[in-house]
Amino acid sequence: MPTLNLFTNIPVDAVTTSDILKDATKAVAKIIGKPESYVMILFNSGVPIAFAGTEEPAAYAELISIGGLGPGVNGKLSETISEILQIKLSIDSSRFYIKFYDSPRPFFGFNGSTF
Repeated sequence: MPTLNLFTNIPVDAVTTSDILKDATKAVAKIIGKPESYVMILFNSGVPIAFAGTEEPAAYAELISIGGLGPGVNGKLSETISEILQIKLSIDSSRFYIKFYDSPRPFFGFNGSTF
């Protein structure tokens, strides 16, 4: 159930959006060690964002997972998502924040119940 909610101030076309969704899904599943069938990626482009007092290209993300997170994994996720944003959108890694949440099972719902 890893969920990556990603925001950027860059307007993004449908093809690039699809590429980012696919790349992020594969990366999150591989790094956390959960099946792609459980991974959800939300991508919000063209969102007003100011970072360090400017509106230059930037991004913010939150990744929520039930387990699978920790210092090493979080670092690898940050690096990999940063690389995707750099390659696909030319967003420098110094203009990207990502926050990690390790959620208890009863605090995340699915299929009319909780995990």
